[in-house]
Amino acid sequence: MEKISAPIVKKIEYGKKSIEEMDQQFADFGQNDLILNYPTVYIVEDKSSHNAYSVYVGETTDIKRRSLEHLKNDVGAGTDNDTASQKFWEKIDKSKTSEMYIIGHDHFNKSLTLDIENKLIHYMSSIDSVKLDNGRTNPQNSYYTEDELNAIFSKIWKKLRNDNKELFPLERVIQDSAIFKASPFHKLTVEQLRAKDEILMKIEEALNRDKSGQLILINGSAGTGKTVLLSSLFFELAKSSQTDDNKILEGSNNYLLVNHDQQLKVYQQIAEKLDLKGDGTVVSKPTKFINDHTEDEKADVVLIDEAHLLWTQGKQSYRGKNQLQDILNRAKVVVAVFDERQILSREQYMDSEDMHKLVLGTQIEGNYIKLHNQMRINANSDTVNWIRNLIDNQVVTNIPRDDKYELKVFDNPENMYEAIKEKSKDVENGISRMLATFDWPYVDAKKPDDSQYWNVTIGDFSMPWNLQLPRIRDRKINYKNLSWAEQQQTIDEVGSTFTIQGFDLNYAAVIIGPSVKYRNGKVVFDRTASQNKKAIQKRTYKGEKIDASEDLLKNELNVLITRGVNGLYVYAVDEQLQDALLKAQKGDIN
Repeated sequence: MEKISAPIVKKIEYGKKSIEEMDQQFADFGQNDLILNYPTVYIVEDKSSHNAYSVYVGETTDIKRRSLEHLKNDVGAGTDNDTASQKFWEKIDKSKTSEMYIIGHDHFNKSLTLDIENKLIHYMSSIDSVKLDNGRTNPQNSYYTEDELNAIFSKIWKKLRNDNKELFPLERVIQDSAIFKASPFHKLTVEQLRAKDEILMKIEEALNRDKSGQLILINGSAGTGKTVLLSSLFFELAKSSQTDDNKILEGSNNYLLVNHDQQLKVYQQIAEKLDLKGDGTVVSKPTKFINDHTEDEKADVVLIDEAHLLWTQGKQSYRGKNQLQDILNRAKVVVAVFDERQILSREQYMDSEDMHKLVLGTQIEGNYIKLHNQMRINANSDTVNWIRNLIDNQVVTNIPRDDKYELKVFDNPENMYEAIKEKSKDVENGISRMLATFDWPYVDAKKPDDSQYWNVTIGDFSMPWNLQLPRIRDRKINYKNLSWAEQQQTIDEVGSTFTIQGFDLNYAAVIIGPSVKYRNGKVVFDRTASQNKKAIQKRTYKGEKIDASEDLLKNELNVLITRGVNGLYVYAVDEQLQDALLKAQKGDIN
């Protein structure tokens, strides 16, 4: 590929006089033709208060005409039906500090500028200090300069960052944020696009025919892009319900439910930033939705992320017997993202017979969608197979060579901790954290008798469990919008499935505790060595007391081992398992 030239990034005051004089400004700049007669991307921004920006991102083939259109058509005269967009432009027009960045490049064409616009929207919507005014995006399929998108975008972002580091943070910092990873503005893969189109068609068919209790099941293992697909669906449904472009979806009421506290926080933040909150209940926990709705007044569409975390028995504020069924009784269409290998608690357990019925029922209706493409683990197929063999087949094989993915077994947890700390120092590497199986005591809202914190302790090594260390004092950090891994102090904590499920890390350093052992050439699970009561306690299921601990502890290991995007560090407490892993690292497994 030829060397990609630098983009043009020019900032001007946003106002009628400045825009009308744009020809002269860019003539002086020496780029009149490229900016005024070629496709461009633009960002209009205003710093509305301390560390808070209002932003609009757009693209056009005529920057001067489009800028004047915003002033003429989008700035109203106080009409009774002011839209959020109109209010934004009126605010910008009255401001004396609003500015516009105009971006050009000699390789820009219509498709490339649309994708640059989409990517800028994705980034800007993931920045805590930004309130974005954009609606739908328009990601492009294949086109001539598609392979230059990321390189050109990074050059643009660096120039923007050189002008304003507060508004344009480091790319890596944005990419590591939980809201970026769950954003509806990701460019979907072909598999995800096909799934999304199929799901929307089935939703429209169900609503048009006034069907009720329709279940669409999206199945896929960790890292197959289920959350991004669901987020994109939610955004599409929310925007369609607010316009008259789609008569079937117009005015529909749509909900997104998740039983995971950390993931719930991310979705609530997305809904707030993108004005999707409606009456404030569009994103909630399943129990709240069930308690707030009756079977007589059904919601149109309910999306459920991490549906494997739904309860199959009553607990706490939920008095029913099956959350999924109760939601189906209160909705016309339910779209549920599901991975049976991430069921972690006895309250979520389903036996193989019920699991088969759930899948078979949706398959018969033509409502079963399977995602296959692994997108989290940036490794070759041999490494992915090694991880799956360890978990699914419970065997340790020789660790393959992999130039993309670092899979390393450590002699002790101290060295592993030092290595993960080193990874986390460079923000360009992304977030890396320590994790462990739940094999050391931890009690919420209570301190241990003999220590300040509940700790993961192995010999002389000791680190606090997650959500215990005081937050680092920084007025610029809005902790309520940060997941566990994003908070600075958590580099000195050990994460669990309760804080890391649904998220990914650059490098995951996993302490495999004593509940996971190696005996007679097989990985086995020892419930007596686990402190995870939700996994090891028996429950009543179909009238019988059952022990599901082996499946649940296996799933716990699965969630932890599959968190790392670019690397996995492991240390095993069980001597035989540790010995087998070290032999596998040397290639000495027979």
